[in-house]
Amino acid sequence: MEVDKDLRITVNGKERKGPWNTAFAVQKELGERCDVIIVNGYQIDHDCILQEGDCLHLIQKGVMPERDQLESMMAARHTPKVHERVKKGRVAVVGLGGLGSHIAVMLARTGVGHLLLLDFDVVEPSNLNRQSYSVSHLGLPKTEAMQRQIHDINPYIEVSVRNTRITEENALELLAGWDVICEALDNPNAKAMLVNRVLTGLPDVKVVAASGMAGYGSSNSIQTIRKMNRLYVCGDSESEARMGMGLMAPRVEICAGHQANMALRLLMGISDV
Repeated sequence: MEVDKDLRITVNGKERKGPWNTAFAVQKELGERCDVIIVNGYQIDHDCILQEGDCLHLIQKGVMPERDQLESMMAARHTPKVHERVKKGRVAVVGLGGLGSHIAVMLARTGVGHLLLLDFDVVEPSNLNRQSYSVSHLGLPKTEAMQRQIHDINPYIEVSVRNTRITEENALELLAGWDVICEALDNPNAKAMLVNRVLTGLPDVKVVAASGMAGYGSSNSIQTIRKMNRLYVCGDSESEARMGMGLMAPRVEICAGHQANMALRLLMGISDV
């Protein structure tokens, strides 16, 4: 097939222009070794026609790319234009237990550029049934263990850690300047304090909190509700941990997914649930 004019496309995060009409033609012309080809967020197995402005990723497995290439490749499977927004986002995760550890990992994989990790505890054996830690993390501060995990996912994300307990006195100082706060605390009183302190003291900050994810009840009962203008609550609002009703990985991670997704939506400028 003849090409009438050069196409301007993006290849591995860099703009290129050439007489290409298909994805395979670009790969052949550039001489790029690759095992995976992604066009506009979709991995292709067969050649396809390209259009002006298309985004192409040529990925070689097992090779650590440079920073701009890694960011571009991680974002390759995202919905178009998401990465440009979320890499500027600033999200604080308060509490790095069952909810917070998974929220932090999901936000890192989403490409949120700036994360604050806040917790005062260490990783211990009973955490392993539902939290994003492994045996190698036992005894480490949760902030350090999570920072290591995020570095292994994307070493270019800016991660700040505060190995301290959040209180009414230090909450505003710790959380000022962040776009979204993901509340992931265990203690109900601490939850209420944090939400109230942020909503009254930080007028531009949004809070994504959680309530009710214990046991092994239906996944469908976990949902995201907009409680107030800047407050979102994820969970079923009923299944709190108690004797005979423990915290288990599936529902905890489902709730964490709700929180991470709501944080993403807020970074994208979407306020409805």
